[in-house]
Amino acid sequence: MAGAVERYGKGWRYRADIGIDPGTGKRRWATKGGFATQRSARTALNKVLSAADDGMVVTRSSMLLGNYLDEWMDGAESNLKQTTANGYRRAIDKLKATLGQVRLQDLTPLGIERAYRQLIVSGLAAKTVRHSHTVLRRALADAERLGLVSRNAAAAAKAPAVVDKEQSTWMPVELNTFLSSVADHRLFAAFVSSATTGMRRGELLGLRWREVDLDSGRVSIVRTITTVNGQPIETSTKTNKSRRRVALDTATVEVLRAHREREEVERKSAGSAWHETGLVFTLEDGSAIHPDRFSRWFSRLVELAGVPHIRLHDLRHTHATLALEAGVHPKVVSERLGHATVGITLDLYSHVSPAMDEDAAERIAGLLDVPGHSRPAAASDA
Repeated sequence: MAGAVERYGKGWRYRADIGIDPGTGKRRWATKGGFATQRSARTALNKVLSAADDGMVVTRSSMLLGNYLDEWMDGAESNLKQTTANGYRRAIDKLKATLGQVRLQDLTPLGIERAYRQLIVSGLAAKTVRHSHTVLRRALADAERLGLVSRNAAAAAKAPAVVDKEQSTWMPVELNTFLSSVADHRLFAAFVSSATTGMRRGELLGLRWREVDLDSGRVSIVRTITTVNGQPIETSTKTNKSRRRVALDTATVEVLRAHREREEVERKSAGSAWHETGLVFTLEDGSAIHPDRFSRWFSRLVELAGVPHIRLHDLRHTHATLALEAGVHPKVVSERLGHATVGITLDLYSHVSPAMDEDAAERIAGLLDVPGHSRPAAASDA
């Protein structure tokens, strides 16, 4: 790489060849003036050339963020699950609506935060905007690595805060009322399994009989059915932690045995029209159930049962809440739910903590003999 020092106005400036712009493929030049002496300009030039040799110099690029994000996504998509890639593209569409015409080099944390506020005002949920922030931060990290920007502006920007909503769950009596009201429904076993295992909707609908061991009372959760652009697709579970084995209680095993017998009757009745998917929960012809359709059925059945309205996903929350309130160790609950860490479980179900905290206080106090306080008699003392 080469450069030169020359007179510029009343002072001196340098002009340095710092290599090829990876974004445009054109040669890059760095120019700076305002030096009082030729020597100071020469010293600055040498520093720039040295930095360029180390790949540490970034010049202003005319590439727009929208164009970069499209190109970045084309390269990243092959390493992403289809559902993840679809979510990334939706996030990029939102980013392009507010920041697409901004040059990469002109991005600032303040400008990014203003764009986020615009997205919130337009009606997007804070959680959705936070996802767009995650995608932008990852994309700009690659831009920084490639020398397209001098810093990752998204890393210094703050995404909007998400106010956690208290989970909607049923009390045991409400869950029992609902299950009693759907006892004759052909998918009764699906609702029972959701309530007793905490499986996600897609995990439940993606479950195959070969992953169900009724003799040992366990199911292996290895796949899920989700939607991409409104169409159901089968994919692996959400994370490695989501791939798990979950124990079944005896009542659920009994319900699943009855469901399998009912399915055999439907298979014989359908004859050649039967779709052999191997799925546990299907339509009457054996084909897969669309996740959105399953949620609509659930909402209608909740309404008919006359119990407080909750989403299908809230059956999972109900399972977790009841388990924690029953004294099941949070680590066990976390593993049954397929959470990455027990911390996620505790954060999601912090509303259970007060009751657990009070119970812990009484349990600990029951082990002590505090002067001036009458310790309640234990069952073994009576």
